Amino acid sequence: MTSSTKCRFCGAFLTNNFVDLGMSPLCESYLNTEQLNSMEPFYPLHVFVCDKCFLVQLEEYVDPQDIFTEYAYFSSFSDSWLKHAKQYVDMIVQRLALSKSSYVVELASNDGYLLQNFVEKQIPCLGIEPAKNVAKVAEEKGVPTLTEFFGEGLAKDLALEQKQADLILGNNVLAQVPDLNDFVKGMKILLKPQGIITMEFPHLISLMKENQFDTIYHEHFSYFSLLSVETVFSAHGLTVFDVETLPTHGGSLRIYACHSENINKSESAALAELRESELSAGIDKLSTYVIFENNVKETKRKLLDFLISAKRKEKTIVGYGAPGKGNTLLNYCGIRTDFLDYTVDRNPYKQGMFLPGTHIPIYEPDKIKETQPDYVLILPWNFKDEIMGQMSYIAEWGGKFVVPIPEVVVIEP
Repeated sequence: MTSSTKCRFCGAFLTNNFVDLGMSPLCESYLNTEQLNSMEPFYPLHVFVCDKCFLVQLEEYVDPQDIFTEYAYFSSFSDSWLKHAKQYVDMIVQRLALSKSSYVVELASNDGYLLQNFVEKQIPCLGIEPAKNVAKVAEEKGVPTLTEFFGEGLAKDLALEQKQADLILGNNVLAQVPDLNDFVKGMKILLKPQGIITMEFPHLISLMKENQFDTIYHEHFSYFSLLSVETVFSAHGLTVFDVETLPTHGGSLRIYACHSENINKSESAALAELRESELSAGIDKLSTYVIFENNVKETKRKLLDFLISAKRKEKTIVGYGAPGKGNTLLNYCGIRTDFLDYTVDRNPYKQGMFLPGTHIPIYEPDKIKETQPDYVLILPWNFKDEIMGQMSYIAEWGGKFVVPIPEVVVIEP
């Protein structure tokens, strides 16, 4: 990123560093055996903060069509995420009094993990999901899915088809939108006059406090505070009126928004409190962002210290999971098969493949029972409780879990 690069929201020139994680491959670009000896593209993973709107962002190096048309992430392979989705649907149906006459649209609906709950309640819905392989799974579940990228143009088409929504929702999609203004304009068009938007996204404050640098990768273009998301929505005629803090993904926000013209929604106490909390933390001051990179470097050193010490004691270490965040962690820290023998993942789409950059092989979870490693490094640490529950049997041979973020912790099952 150079000084000629502009903020994707306000257009200001970006010159203020947030963190530089070096060069890294696309985090979901898993390799097969034939690709291991071919050239692999790496791109700068250098994040800046805008000094005008305080949006933390990464430059778009790859066309989203190349990233998201065929995608390796399937939401339904996490039991806790399925539970989270069901709880949300039960809550929002009651809160908004949704019925068979309502219409729900989910942006980046993945494999139907959430909308299947609306289908079960016979509430009309539509998923919009650009990844064809993932959308196909949703359709097989009976979830109506449109395989498109969402933006102003598609929103206009749907509005002309009388498909405006009472509820528009998006979980972990806002960060993955390169043309932020086009996306938010689209929501404004697609939303009915009294409709509601809910968006969930990792909270920048949590990312900074917990050294969650591994949640930074090329598929995530922006990293949001409440301040920055309110600024973006307001610029396009949408008002955030309520917020919830969630434990998901290491600390997330769920915002509630409506048309700015909708006078029926008043600002909640929770929103005012969180806004004040962010301002007290200095989210509107560039000096707040400067310390993050040094914290990241120290986290890297501590992880490598642990791995080097363990290997010198001839301990065996394997990974659990093949998430995008794991690939950022491993590539930034230079962790290959010299430290990690292999990793495992429940997703059959990834099994038999190799991690991008590090070329660590991916197996099915039963591989851990076969090899009985001394340590299991949990790469999707945001699901650590679920994973440790599933893998508690490693205690049988004295195995231990390692959680790398915010810093290395060894846990006995």
